[in-house]
Amino acid sequence: MTRTYIGAIDQGTTGTRFIAFDQAGQVVADAYGQHQQGSSQLNRVEHDPIGIWKTVERVVIRALASAGIDPTDLDAIGIANQRETIVVWDAASGAPVHNAIGWQDRRTADRIEALGPETAAHVREHTGLEPDAYFSASKVGWILDNADPVKLRRTRARDVRDRAEDGELLMGTIDSWLVYNLTGKHVTDVTNASRTMLYDIHKGEWDDRLLAEFKIPEAILPEVRPSSDRTAYGSTDPDGFLGAEVPVTAALGDQQAALFGQTCFDAGDAKATYGTGSFYLMNTGEEAVTSENGLLTTIGFQLSGEPVQYALEGATFVTGAAIDWLRDIGVVNDPAETAELARSVDSTNGVYVVPAFRGIGTPHWDGRARGTIVGMTRDTEKEHLVRATLESIAHRTRDVAAAMAADAGVETDALRIDGGAVRNNFLCQLQSDIIQTDLVRPVVDETTALGAAYAAGLAIGYWNSVDELRSHWRADQRFQPEVPAATAERRHDRWREAVGRSLDWAQDG
Repeated sequence: MTRTYIGAIDQGTTGTRFIAFDQAGQVVADAYGQHQQGSSQLNRVEHDPIGIWKTVERVVIRALASAGIDPTDLDAIGIANQRETIVVWDAASGAPVHNAIGWQDRRTADRIEALGPETAAHVREHTGLEPDAYFSASKVGWILDNADPVKLRRTRARDVRDRAEDGELLMGTIDSWLVYNLTGKHVTDVTNASRTMLYDIHKGEWDDRLLAEFKIPEAILPEVRPSSDRTAYGSTDPDGFLGAEVPVTAALGDQQAALFGQTCFDAGDAKATYGTGSFYLMNTGEEAVTSENGLLTTIGFQLSGEPVQYALEGATFVTGAAIDWLRDIGVVNDPAETAELARSVDSTNGVYVVPAFRGIGTPHWDGRARGTIVGMTRDTEKEHLVRATLESIAHRTRDVAAAMAADAGVETDALRIDGGAVRNNFLCQLQSDIIQTDLVRPVVDETTALGAAYAAGLAIGYWNSVDELRSHWRADQRFQPEVPAATAERRHDRWREAVGRSLDWAQDG
């Protein structure tokens, strides 16, 4: 065992966590901090990029100090980040030209709907994605059209697009923003590039047709590198907040990082992560499988010098956010209450909640779907509403699992799960009952950070191989179905009917 560590920055939708891991893959330092949310108007979700960066600085310093670890004891740092969220900033000053536009943001839905059928088909064929405002392309276009040039802090305001075309601005997903602030480099990794709806995942390059469609100058794009690479991302400035020169050797989108942290290195391995949203990924190896059932074909990861590994993905936009909604409207005082309330009743009493607050993803991809509650009577109590909300998470996962089985041609015998929601045993059992699949929760459940650390450590030889990483994985608890399959099928049929009532509802963008 060495006396050095690998650090992981896990930058998420609502906050940032920094964890240092030892050579056994065990947590030795951990700190978390929330960042202030920006606009949350109808269809708009923004973050202050400077606020995100300052939160990163705080949690890194706090975690190391709490564990008595000197920054020089870090052999490398890896980054996992909320995907699709986009930042555009001044190349000279580093100042953002606008707030980051979040992955949940729907303001560009009309722009996506205006794409012609040939362009939509091109998106699916070349990027593996469904044309949707969820992805980064239309968000970048919106910033270039709408950012206030005065905020560029220049003495002479110029059109933002003009400055972008002259290469005076830079764009990137959150990984690029963090790497720029850590090391000064303008790069991204293949997993994050694959989520922009601008990257050809088969050719491994930015797509000229889509750049032209969204009027995005090539000059502002980051260089695309493998997820794990010794030199791609640079090293921290010894005069910066860490006070040490530490190599940054990995970056992955958070869901791909969780896939890596769950050691899903082989074709057919699958995991589901439950956070603000939930995302089910299956490794498909070196083959980019085209979905016929509303899944996304995406890049899973790439190690330096090795071929790209692809994945199929099912995306659910609202998971933990649905539980937070129960708190926000006063049904519960704390999300932790939901398990006890849901357990206190035997069923939802016929109530179904479809939490399509910002559209619905796999397999429907309907940006105009909206949240729906059906089946309420005068006998409906808050316990039924709470249970129906928790069951909605399981039903959405079953939708994705069915699509995954149809596309991949294999059933998942045991699904590896992670994320904050899986600490709720009742929810895990509910998931297993409705999906009719065994669920396995690992001992180290911060798998997103763990995956970023694993990728960073592999790049420098801290760990020698993926086989060594597999040996670290340990199951904490296994959940098996306790409800008859026929009962689960009957309830899921009714869920599908409820979803049908939520589709194509919004008329205001």
